[in-house]
Amino acid sequence: MRQRAAVLCGAAVIAAGSVTALPAQASAPHSASAPRGTSVAHGTSVAPDWRACGTPGYPTLQCASLTVPLDHDLPGGKKITLALSRVPHTSATYQGPLLVNPGGPGGSGLTLAGFVASALPAEVAAEYDVIGFDPRGVGRSEPALDCLPGHFDPVRPDPVPSTPAVEKANLDRAAAFAAACGEKHGELLPHMGTVDAVRDMDAIRAALGARKLNYFGYSYGTYLGAVYAKRYPDRVRRLVLDSVVDPTGVWYEDNLGQDRAFEQRHRAFMAWIAEHDGVYRLGTDPDGVEAAWYAMRAALAREPAEGRVGPAELEDTFLPGGYYNGYWPYLAEAFAAYAHDGETGPLVEAYEDFAAAGASDDNGYSVYTAVQCRDAGWPRSWARWRADSWATHREAPFMTWNNTWYNAPCAFWPTPARRPVDVTNHALPPALLFQATGDAATPYDGAVTLHRMLRGSRLVVEEGGGNHGVTLSGNACLDRHLTAYLTDGTLPRGTGEADAVCPALPDPRPLESQTTSASARGAALHGLLAPRG
Repeated sequence: MRQRAAVLCGAAVIAAGSVTALPAQASAPHSASAPRGTSVAHGTSVAPDWRACGTPGYPTLQCASLTVPLDHDLPGGKKITLALSRVPHTSATYQGPLLVNPGGPGGSGLTLAGFVASALPAEVAAEYDVIGFDPRGVGRSEPALDCLPGHFDPVRPDPVPSTPAVEKANLDRAAAFAAACGEKHGELLPHMGTVDAVRDMDAIRAALGARKLNYFGYSYGTYLGAVYAKRYPDRVRRLVLDSVVDPTGVWYEDNLGQDRAFEQRHRAFMAWIAEHDGVYRLGTDPDGVEAAWYAMRAALAREPAEGRVGPAELEDTFLPGGYYNGYWPYLAEAFAAYAHDGETGPLVEAYEDFAAAGASDDNGYSVYTAVQCRDAGWPRSWARWRADSWATHREAPFMTWNNTWYNAPCAFWPTPARRPVDVTNHALPPALLFQATGDAATPYDGAVTLHRMLRGSRLVVEEGGGNHGVTLSGNACLDRHLTAYLTDGTLPRGTGEADAVCPALPDPRPLESQTTSASARGAALHGLLAPRG
C-alpha cells in the first residue's frame, strides 16, 4: 500500500483484559549499568536498557535497542538490531506496553510513541508504557536498507507510458532497483517480510517482560497487527487498528483498488477548489478544474518546473492531498499560481515540502519493496501489469501508472515470495477498528472485510471522512471510543456493518481565511505516518 506523508513547512505543528495495579517503582527504568543492547535469543531476554532521548516536543522519550535473530528459525545465527523508544507509564495502575506502528511498510515508529503518549488523555497514557520501534531494516535499526540512493531524484520519466521508449525507461528503473536490492542486501531480503517483523514484535514483548501486548497500528500497521494476532492470539490484550488494509488483497490487488480510491479523492479535491472559486479562480465546475490540473501536467511534461518538477514529481506532490485534506489549501495555491501566471516557485516549493525524497525516503522505499515483494506473489509477466494498469488508468488516471512503477520492482524481485497470511481469527480478544468511508490509501471495504474476519471485533466509522489515519487527529467522537477501549476495554455495541458512526470533521478553509478548520493534531500525525502505506 502506497503512502507519501510529508510535513508541510509552515503548516500547523503538528472485554479485553483486566487492569493490574503495580507498585509505583515498577515504572523505574532499567539500571544504567545493564548492557545497552538487549539480546533475545534461544527463548531468553534481558530487559531493555532505557536511556533518555527526549526532544522538545516529547521530553520524556527514552530509547533502547534490542538484538534479535535475522532468521528466527535459526536463533543462534546472524543477529540484527531493532531501535526502540518508550514513554514510560507514570500511574500506579499499569496496563502494560502499548506498541505503536505508523505503517509503510518502511515507516519509523520511534517518534510515534511520543505523539501517541501526548495525544491520548494524560490519565490514559499514564497507565501504559507507549513503545515505538523501527522495524527491521528501518531507520535506526541495523542494518538499515538503502538499495539505490537517489532512485527518486528528479526529473523521472513520465509515469504514463505513452510510447515504448517511455515504458522502457520506467521498466529499466524498476529492474535496476530490484537488482540493486539483491546485490546490496541479498542476505537480508529473505527475512524482510511481515511475518519476520511480527516475530520481532513478539521478541519486543518478551524483552519487556509482558505476558500480553497492547497494540495500536495505522495503515500497513493494521496488517502487521492482524498478522501478529493470527500468530499469537493468546498474547494480545488490546488491539487498535486505524485505516485498515484489506488482508485479502495483499499486495497486487490492494494497489489496484488504491488507484481507484485515490481517483475519487483527487476529484473531491478538485470539487473543493471549485467550491472556493472566489479564492482560486479556477472555475466552479469540478470537471473544469480537473481539466486545468491535467493541462498543468501536460505543460510540465514539456518543460519541467525549474528542472525539478515534471509529471511524475507533480503527481508525487499532489498525492499527499489524498491522504490528508489539511494539505489542500497549500496545494491549491501552488496549482492556481501556475495555472494563472505560470509561476513555478510555489509549485517547486510544494514539491520540496511534500514530495522531494531524502535519505529516510530512500530507506523507507527500500523496506517497502522488500516487505511487499516478499509477502505475497506478484505477476512476473509484464504483459499482466501493462493490461491491468491501462484498464485501471482509463477510470483512474490520477495515480495509476505512478503507483504501478512504484511497485514494479516486485516484477523483478530477486527473492521468492511467500503465501499471504490468512488473518481470520476466532481466538482473539475483541479488537477495535477505525475507518473513514472515503479513505483512499486503505479503502473502506477493506475495514469491513477485516471486521468480519476478526470475531468479536468492533468497527467505528468516520462517515464522510476521507483522511487516512483518523484517530488522535482532532475528531473527538472517534477519540472517545479509542479512549474508552484503552481505559477499560469498553467497546461500542451497534448493529449492522458499523458498531459506531462518527461524523467527519469539516474540510479546511482556504489560507486567506486566516484560520482553517484542519486539525493541528491531524497535521502533526500526518507528518509522522509512514511513507507509502
